[in-house]
Amino acid sequence: MLQNPLGALLLFVSLTGCGAMSTIPCKDDESPAVQELLYFGTETPSGHVTPEAWTQFLSEIVTPRFPDGLSVWQASGQWRSASGAVIREPSYVLSLVHPDDAAPRKAVQEIIASYKMRFQQEAVLRVKAHTCRSL
Repeated sequence: MLQNPLGALLLFVSLTGCGAMSTIPCKDDESPAVQELLYFGTETPSGHVTPEAWTQFLSEIVTPRFPDGLSVWQASGQWRSASGAVIREPSYVLSLVHPDDAAPRKAVQEIIASYKMRFQQEAVLRVKAHTCRSL
């Protein structure tokens, strides 16, 4: 039994608030969606990911999982590796907008795993936000 009713109330409010953050109200002509931004570094232990290798990765791995569309652009990025070194490198940013379902979540995980394995990457940054979309 809880000794502190105020603490229990605060815990309840904080937990229900977290659940509410994952959904936002959409207008009648919109539907709930998730926007994912994936950041892919291009420096590898043996050189770098060439534009041709990136295009092939998009064609073979990304497009089959998201055939309805995506956006991609080049960026300059930096991040701290597991060794503590700050790595500055050209990058690609992939933007995906999809329903918040199991299939696209699995597809994003497969894309990340494939890139890391194919190009010997330590990490791929994934940023996920709930939004509304209209077509």
